[in-house]
Amino acid sequence: MELKVPEVGESIFEAEIGQWHKKDGETVHKDDLLCELETDKISLEMNAEADGVLRIKAQTGETVKIGAVIGEIEEGPEKPGKAGKAGKADKAEKPEKPEKAEKAEKPGKTEKPDKLPPVEKPSPEPSPPPAPPRAAADNRETGPAPAPPQDTGRTTRETMSPLRRRIAERLLAARQQTAMLTTFNEADLTRVIALRKKHGADFEKKHGVKLGFMSFFVKAATEALRQFPDVNARLDGDDIVYQHFYDIGVAIGGEKGLVVPVLRNTDRLHFNDIEQQISAFATKVKENKLALADLEGGTFTISNGGTYGSLLSTPILNPPQSAVLGMHAIQQRPVVIDDEIVARPMMYLALSYDHRIIDGRQAVTFLKRIKELVEEPEEMLLEL
Repeated sequence: MELKVPEVGESIFEAEIGQWHKKDGETVHKDDLLCELETDKISLEMNAEADGVLRIKAQTGETVKIGAVIGEIEEGPEKPGKAGKAGKADKAEKPEKPEKAEKAEKPGKTEKPDKLPPVEKPSPEPSPPPAPPRAAADNRETGPAPAPPQDTGRTTRETMSPLRRRIAERLLAARQQTAMLTTFNEADLTRVIALRKKHGADFEKKHGVKLGFMSFFVKAATEALRQFPDVNARLDGDDIVYQHFYDIGVAIGGEKGLVVPVLRNTDRLHFNDIEQQISAFATKVKENKLALADLEGGTFTISNGGTYGSLLSTPILNPPQSAVLGMHAIQQRPVVIDDEIVARPMMYLALSYDHRIIDGRQAVTFLKRIKELVEEPEEMLLEL
């Protein structure tokens, strides 16, 4: 059975073999993980479709075309390998048994003169070794000492994976091909935290998933995008393309880099739908099972650096999208409310946007609207 690189999507034509998890000649069983493939958009795994012996035809690090054969599984009982052949060779080259040698040397029998080994004449003195070898030896002793081995442990060099190269290219393009600007605000999350504390256990019991912060921001962003259509638009040459749907990408960090799976039609999703889909995406990222369809499209992106402790950042655009929202860590900070200084759980918000299509006034009021919605979550829940 041939192992062929599977088709991933219309825009992917090749893949790189990231790692083989089984060795050449190893016995594998159906559904065993054989290898990882990396493309410029996603990583995927290849599993065995039958029991048999693995024969590898493409090595780790090789770039292969979609549909190429990278190995095969020999089904059925294992055939005798090199070990069997070696056994036959050993048998053929087996030395004579010692008994025969002993029989040839029975006492009392004298070998004929023509079978006796020649006797070497004793030489009066050993002849001196030839000069050239001695000179070479002297040169080895008196010549320059070899250079000490370099300390190669101080640095290592690795080729970037296709996914990492693609991420680097897209980030650089976002900087070079857009007029990116960032505006900031902060939100008081007192009421969101109170809602989660009051209803979190019942929510998880009913829906099987925790009520996180992301669902509040997805709902707030969806409502703000509805009110500010320019933020949901994109540029196509000299045209502005207004998108009358809301597909929001949620940035999730994985071992091989940041990926942005997309929540589709967020205006139709309830809080539990959002949390369940995000949880499913996180599992796929962890298990390296994201499909290309999970990543395609998107009209807006939300990135939460707060999960890593980031207090403030300027998120980079995800072209062709025109804006990205950055969430950050929640901290108790002193704020003035009704002329009194009180401690409140505050989060800095950052909106990076393409100034070619979004004016500063629109960006500021858009972010302010998100702030208002998360500070008054009842308005979203009641769809006011």
